[in-house]
Amino acid sequence: MAEAPVTGTEAPSPLNPMRRLRVEKVVVNCSVGESGVRLERAAKIVESLTGQRPSVRKAKKTIKGFGIHKGEPIAVMVTLRGERALEFLRRALDAVKNTLGSESFDEHGNFAFGIKEHLDVPGTRYDPELGMIGFDVIVHLSRPGLRVQNRRIRRSRIPRSHRPTKEEAIEFVRSEFGVNVV
Repeated sequence: MAEAPVTGTEAPSPLNPMRRLRVEKVVVNCSVGESGVRLERAAKIVESLTGQRPSVRKAKKTIKGFGIHKGEPIAVMVTLRGERALEFLRRALDAVKNTLGSESFDEHGNFAFGIKEHLDVPGTRYDPELGMIGFDVIVHLSRPGLRVQNRRIRRSRIPRSHRPTKEEAIEFVRSEFGVNVV
């Protein structure tokens, strides 16, 4: 008995390991808008939250209205991968009460959300010397095989059907992390 041909509209087989979504990386970004003491405090807070030393990001252009000059350090960021990324993502989602808006997801399956105060993240304590900061969390979802597109030798394109969609990302976040998407 012959099987029916597979079309692009059918749901992927749950047994196919190449179709499973995974968290590729989690980026934590804290933009202070000025260099100096506030940026150093933000770097200490981000390091205590993630367990990794953040890198300093500089302004790309001068904006006189905000008092920002080109080349001035204005933000810190950390890229988390693997188990450390999953552990931080669970804590960050708890900070927003496991609720995300559907507008937080882009058409490629990535999503981002902000946390107004770092004290909302479970397990953090207030330090009066450091104060409070807010930060953004950006999550990149992918499927196995992304390396083919990003490697240096014999680089190749990933077909559109293999890239995660917004709907697949929403379903993944609901099932894996128990997030309510409104």
